[in-house]
Amino acid sequence: MSYERYTQLVTELCGVVNLPNAQAVIERGSMEIEGFEVLLSHFENDVGAMYLNFNFGVVTAGRTLRVFRLLLEANLSIYAQDQAQVGLNPDTGAVLLIVRVPMTDEIDGAWLADTFNHYVEHGQYWRDSIITATDEMFEGVCAGDYMWLRA
Repeated sequence: MSYERYTQLVTELCGVVNLPNAQAVIERGSMEIEGFEVLLSHFENDVGAMYLNFNFGVVTAGRTLRVFRLLLEANLSIYAQDQAQVGLNPDTGAVLLIVRVPMTDEIDGAWLADTFNHYVEHGQYWRDSIITATDEMFEGVCAGDYMWLRA
């Protein structure tokens, strides 16, 4: 697996989602899906995988500690089965979902598009129920009065 495989997958993904300039996406290393910025990366120290970083939005001031608890819970109960982790960007305060995608033969542009859609649904939940929720809704989520994400 190599950078060539990474560029092939990004090109296939762009074809599936009708983005005409795959080279621009490869050069920028990012794209926007349903209002979420997604960074795409490939690293020489892990040549068999690509990484997707979904930016779910900035945590409202005063909620950081409670959101940390929810992030830890999500990592243990939801993302433990995926090659994914959710965390908080210390520089921006944004909730990030980091997904490691092994670039095996089974992975193609359609699979990536489905994966993007899957995690965008997670992002919508985070944004609507945790990040931008009213205080009453947020308190309910933190108290456990919610239906947790389905993986």
